[in-house]
Amino acid sequence: MDSTLTKHDKNVAMVLHATTFSKYFFPFGNFIVPLILWTMYKKESEYIDHHGKEAINFQLSLFCYKLIATLVSFPLFFIFKIQNFSTWDVFHFNNISINFNDGFNAYNLSFIAIIVGIGHLLFFAVNITYTIVAAMRANEGEKYRYPLTFRFIK
Repeated sequence: MDSTLTKHDKNVAMVLHATTFSKYFFPFGNFIVPLILWTMYKKESEYIDHHGKEAINFQLSLFCYKLIATLVSFPLFFIFKIQNFSTWDVFHFNNISINFNDGFNAYNLSFIAIIVGIGHLLFFAVNITYTIVAAMRANEGEKYRYPLTFRFIK
């Protein structure tokens, strides 16, 4: 990279990526904290500007992928439920039960839950892995670009 990079530039770029983990402490922290940090330091260095854009674009891309996965999975889940629940009994308030006859299969619902769970773990692993790699590369002075990322902010 450029020989004019200071340790401060590298540290700020690394912290930009690491602050995306703040979503595990408060909602939308993966957008808010890096955005605040990026706007504070983007005029200091083109290097910091690049890494700020990358961190925010990656988080926005993951959000879009999760949104698409959710929009696809909900209709499939409800179509599956309607096909398998052929008869519904009236909801009883006293004992809080619904009776499903002919075709309710708990194994099929478990399969759907397992697939959704694996999807969540995959998103979690991708986020953790690529964010750590990006933070390490930023600290080494490299311009890192996340794979499969939409460039919302150019």
